[in-house]
Amino acid sequence: MIIFCLLFAPGFSRFSNLIGILRAVSITGVIAFGMTMVIIGGEIDLSVGSSIALSAVIVAWVTGFMNRKFGMPMETGVLFGIFSSLSVGLIVGFFNGIMRTKFKMPSFIITLAMLNVLYGLAAIISRGFPLTTLPPWYKILGAGTIGRVPVPAILLVCVFIVVFVIMNYTRFGREVYAVGGNLEAARLSGININKVKIIIMMAVQLLAAFAGVILSAQVQSGSSTFGRGYEIDVISAVIVGGASLNGGIGKVWGTFIGIVFLGVIMNAMTLFGVDDYTKYVVRGSLILGAVLLNTIQQERLKKA
Repeated sequence: MIIFCLLFAPGFSRFSNLIGILRAVSITGVIAFGMTMVIIGGEIDLSVGSSIALSAVIVAWVTGFMNRKFGMPMETGVLFGIFSSLSVGLIVGFFNGIMRTKFKMPSFIITLAMLNVLYGLAAIISRGFPLTTLPPWYKILGAGTIGRVPVPAILLVCVFIVVFVIMNYTRFGREVYAVGGNLEAARLSGININKVKIIIMMAVQLLAAFAGVILSAQVQSGSSTFGRGYEIDVISAVIVGGASLNGGIGKVWGTFIGIVFLGVIMNAMTLFGVDDYTKYVVRGSLILGAVLLNTIQQERLKKA
């Protein structure tokens, strides 16, 4: 795809365009690595888009609150905002995990409900208006560069390395694969299934909150409209990267490839002047094709 775009897409090879692709996929990519853990573990989280909105709003609101009530400079108050948003992300993930493990509710239903709840909370806190109480230095997280490389792209690579190590070189990573692959076998092996599921649900929400921090820094505001539809992009990257929605199958590096692949396709369509409606068709077709291919492969493996 990259070779095709280099040959035929006007302006694709410009350094600024390539850097722009990395910046564009960084927010969904950060969440996609957490979603990879969740899907490999046999679950799914549809609320990550609304988590971005809530996280961004919390950062801005807490920053303004600390400034108004305690006279704390926004340069310092934003650190409390970041800590608060990440903490809320962990709490939301813990709640989702408890609802899944203790009450046996499907994660699809839990997170579908939370998608609306979190958007509603973000709108209530912000009163439906963007919050802009953020210091100038904060923009570095979302729009700054180190050399010529965007800070969000660096953060994306850092998250990739951490999740890659966890899933490939730790006991917990093996437990996630075991739980997603065969729940009963994992239980008989002595794995604490509930613990694993709660942790992966917390992990994806933590990374969604972190993505909200990056997005709020990028646009210097927090709004309840942030993150809409991001859950589709995130799940698309994971599925295109080879993960199975049935659980137990998937690779973190595959998700990384899926992120870049989708980013290149979206960028190429923009350069070719493709309208936004067609982009939706292409994106949906890619998901359908990836799932179909995965299903065919699994059926062949079973027959073999």
